[in-house]
Amino acid sequence: MSKVRRREDYFYFKTINTRWMDNDIYGHVNNVTYYSYFDTVANCYLVEQGGLDIQNAEVVGFVVASSCEYHAPIAFPQTIEAAFRVNKIGSKSVEYGLAIFSDEQDEACANGTFTHVFVNQKSQKSSGIPTRIRQALELALIE
Repeated sequence: MSKVRRREDYFYFKTINTRWMDNDIYGHVNNVTYYSYFDTVANCYLVEQGGLDIQNAEVVGFVVASSCEYHAPIAFPQTIEAAFRVNKIGSKSVEYGLAIFSDEQDEACANGTFTHVFVNQKSQKSSGIPTRIRQALELALIE
């Protein structure tokens, strides 16, 4: 198990409202829903900071690996903050560091990773990271 991450470990935050349907029978947000939150914060960053046009971009990122470690539960109707950083950048891929924070807590309720491989939508072959997206990713790189 990796260490619990703190707010200062991240570059970008997105507020997300949990939904009734996010809760499971145990009364807390189901584990698979955290991946949805991770996907939301990563793609919001790519759209807002990297200029990604999800519908029309020639090159997009496909998730090829993911992980999550859970430290404390969250539940509807909490408002959470999803956190984003870049752990490492390659020529055609990037690994994000992601986390979920609640109630202004400094320690993450969950943290994990996503790896995006950039792919040409027409050919479905891996492609270099587009320049504007790479520039935005480099800003969020935390070593």
